[in-house]
Amino acid sequence: MGVKHKRILLKLSGEALCGVPGGFGLEPKTLETISAELAEVSAAGAQLAIVIGGGNIFRGLKGSAAGMDRASADYMGMLATVINGIALQDALEKHSVPTRLMTALEVRSVAEPYIRRRALRHLEKGRVLIFVAGTGNPYFSTDTAAALRAMEIQADMLCKATKVEGVFDKDPNKHSDANMFRRVSYDHFIQARMGVMDSTAVTLCRDHNLPIRVFALSTHGNIKRVVQGEPIGTLVSEAADVFANQAE
Repeated sequence: MGVKHKRILLKLSGEALCGVPGGFGLEPKTLETISAELAEVSAAGAQLAIVIGGGNIFRGLKGSAAGMDRASADYMGMLATVINGIALQDALEKHSVPTRLMTALEVRSVAEPYIRRRALRHLEKGRVLIFVAGTGNPYFSTDTAAALRAMEIQADMLCKATKVEGVFDKDPNKHSDANMFRRVSYDHFIQARMGVMDSTAVTLCRDHNLPIRVFALSTHGNIKRVVQGEPIGTLVSEAADVFANQAE
């Protein structure tokens, strides 16, 4: 397996770990499947960092909508990502993958504090990094945390694993005639308010010219394909839009 992208930041939703869209909690079989693929990618020589969400346990925006203080709800969501990070670390280490759990909130008993230079050193030594607790600040999504960490570690690409195959011109779950983009520009993504990724995160990537690859996690082997440079899903970049059914 050849590696085209030497260092990538993979954004995983908390929902990806529960095995069921909109589900709750952690599914051991799903964790095993994801960790096995990540282990294969790491063994091939890719330097891999992961930002994990917490929506399968607690979603800050949902708590806020129910009447909770927004900051308090967001801190609860950050702690949910720590739980997911511990679970993913355990699953990876069962595949003999050296990992480090790094947190933006101080939780000394289970994770080391995020320090950029230390993170870079871990990557250089072949360790898989799992970043938890978002940015450590309320009002920022884990998508934004993923964009921030990707730039801090000088990743070649930000990879967003989702429930759908890529970025569509309309919701594919509601519209049978929805068309998927093979490539979409940062500006179009932001202006059209495409819901696959937080617009703040995309703006951050645009300002620093960091490409984003959006792809379906449910298709086994897709993480490996992304690292190998296969043009799956949708690439969000400076280049002009191209639909999947168009010739470039």
